[in-house]
Amino acid sequence: MRKSSDASVRAVEKSMGVAETLHRILKLSNRLMAPFSTYLEHRYKISVNEFRLLMLIGRYGTAASHELVEMTGVNAMSVSRAVSALQKHGRIHVNRDPANRRRKTLSLTEEGERLYKVMRPQTDLVATYLLSELKPDEVDMLNRVLDTLIDTLEATDEEGRSLFLERTRPADDDEDAA
Repeated sequence: MRKSSDASVRAVEKSMGVAETLHRILKLSNRLMAPFSTYLEHRYKISVNEFRLLMLIGRYGTAASHELVEMTGVNAMSVSRAVSALQKHGRIHVNRDPANRRRKTLSLTEEGERLYKVMRPQTDLVATYLLSELKPDEVDMLNRVLDTLIDTLEATDEEGRSLFLERTRPADDDEDAA
């Protein structure tokens, strides 16, 4: 009985370590948003997802919604809502791609460009401050770790289903439950 108890304790300790790592990642994510919510969100009446899309469209010039879903990791419905809000507020143009009529490309309007130019330096300040205590090789290592974590979360099975969602499904998950 003692061996089983020791193994259980070790399993719980290991589990808590993994949970603590996840908690710290979530805390980091929340802390990174503080400058946005403190300085930009209310002043420019823009949501986090709208901000992220505006920054990406500004960076790349044009993008399609499905590309923004891929780049941000935000679900398609949230991207669609953010695109609608950005368009409603005159921050982006939505144009049909002449080469593919089903594809819509997004680009910044004059107002979107103005906002991008105002917000971009703040984004750079946040990134610079975040990484300021790391050496260049540590930044490289962090990027490799982030790539590995993102690849793990984006992996799919042969049928295109998310391995992350499949392997983290609760044991008692009943698909028929409402």
